[in-house]
Amino acid sequence: MDTGFLLRGLVVGVAIAAPVGPIGVLCIRRTLADGRATGFASGMGAATADLIYGTVAALGLTAVAGLLEGVSLWTRLLGGLFLCYLGVRTLLEAPSERPAAAGARGLLGAYASTFALTITNPATIIAFAAVFAGMGAASGVSGYGDTLLLVAGVFSGSALWWLLLSGGVSLLRSRVTPTALRWVNRSAGLIILGFGVAALASLL
Repeated sequence: MDTGFLLRGLVVGVAIAAPVGPIGVLCIRRTLADGRATGFASGMGAATADLIYGTVAALGLTAVAGLLEGVSLWTRLLGGLFLCYLGVRTLLEAPSERPAAAGARGLLGAYASTFALTITNPATIIAFAAVFAGMGAASGVSGYGDTLLLVAGVFSGSALWWLLLSGGVSLLRSRVTPTALRWVNRSAGLIILGFGVAALASLL
């Protein structure tokens, strides 16, 4: 097993979780209203859904790795272009003003509600597959041990993002403004765009 897959998965997990959409706004508002623990529990629900979709995407790419070797140029090209598109969209898009609609009672309710909201968005698996392909994250996978490290990294990266977000919002609650959220989106967009450019440059 190559521990480098853990780092690749970590990067993918952060890239998928970082853009501030309805789930992000929901976690921010819960942190402000009910405290850091509730905000983090909400984020962990989303991270668990990311783990499931990331596993499906990684296993799918691993299963067809032999077929993809002959068209790896095209898969990485399309993946890199998707990363660039996602980065530019995140960079220019204003953060969502409305949180995802979900009721929650206690930490378990906060966790379960965001998990349900995230897992019911199957488009996420397409994003994972494109990011994996664009970054070459699944290339060189030699077995399910490497795949396990990859998806463990995805979960860790997503969980790390929600921990930082809920903790940061709790500490800086007076400074959490639409402008601040816009800068979060801009930073995330630049990072994702950078990965896309790097993926395309690696083809040259």
